[in-house]
Amino acid sequence: MPRFSVVIPLYNKEGYILNTINSVLAQTYIDFELIIINDRSTDTSLEIAENIEDSRIQIIQHSVNKGLSASRNTGIKNAKSEYIAFLDADDLWKPTFLEKIDLLITDYPEASLFASKYEVLLKNGKRITHHFKINNFKIDGIIPNFFES
Repeated sequence: MPRFSVVIPLYNKEGYILNTINSVLAQTYIDFELIIINDRSTDTSLEIAENIEDSRIQIIQHSVNKGLSASRNTGIKNAKSEYIAFLDADDLWKPTFLEKIDLLITDYPEASLFASKYEVLLKNGKRITHHFKINNFKIDGIIPNFFES
């Protein structure tokens, strides 16, 4: 059983899906399965995903368009691992994302939700990193009150 099930809902992201999938396959932590849920794409997104050969990839087809939440739920229902990682079809992971999440799971086994900071990559190549002001937060650690923060 893999450590992570990576769930990617797919609907009309032909300009992004190849890079998204490749960012998962390039992870330094390799114990995962990749579940792609095609939500009746009308562009070439599905064909692009189907052309990538990797035994960890599973593609599931919806018979009708059901939307993002239903696609994620389909991924959850088909996941074989204890931990599920969501990734949108037009987003990218840095190569150590799963490795860092695995370290958080190891360091904080009592937690049930794990997350990381993110960057926004603009079309002009610039990156925006959001800085959050969270009281009593360590570099890697638990946010005492998520909703308050």
